[in-house]
Amino acid sequence: MIIRNLKEVRASERNVKSDGWASARLLLKDDDMGFSFHLTTLFAGHELKMHYQNHLEAVLVLKGTGTIEDLGTGEVHELRPGILYALNENDRHIVRPTTDILTACVFNPPVTGREVHDENGAYPAAEDALENAAMAS
Repeated sequence: MIIRNLKEVRASERNVKSDGWASARLLLKDDDMGFSFHLTTLFAGHELKMHYQNHLEAVLVLKGTGTIEDLGTGEVHELRPGILYALNENDRHIVRPTTDILTACVFNPPVTGREVHDENGAYPAAEDALENAAMAS
């Protein structure tokens, strides 16, 4: 059984911050659950262009409002509490928070923990992330 405290995670290296977002990563690849689980805040006024080429993601909006644009179709959807979106086809998208948005996110395959978006808006594939972490050590 794994027990984690959100306050402790937010004060640790598992809390990753980047331009326009902060992500408390409660479950990671090394937890051997087959997915990773994050509470992520997307900050108001940012335009977050993402394309998870190496991961599938499901996101549940818990607080806040904004929009998500599917760059493949041009469709724009409202984001508000209770809305879930799933990037089941590695969808290219832009999230535009009008207020800070708190989300619960699941990634498959799981992330290792320190990933931030690359120039394409993606996280590296798991093997690449592990190699980069080993080189940084």
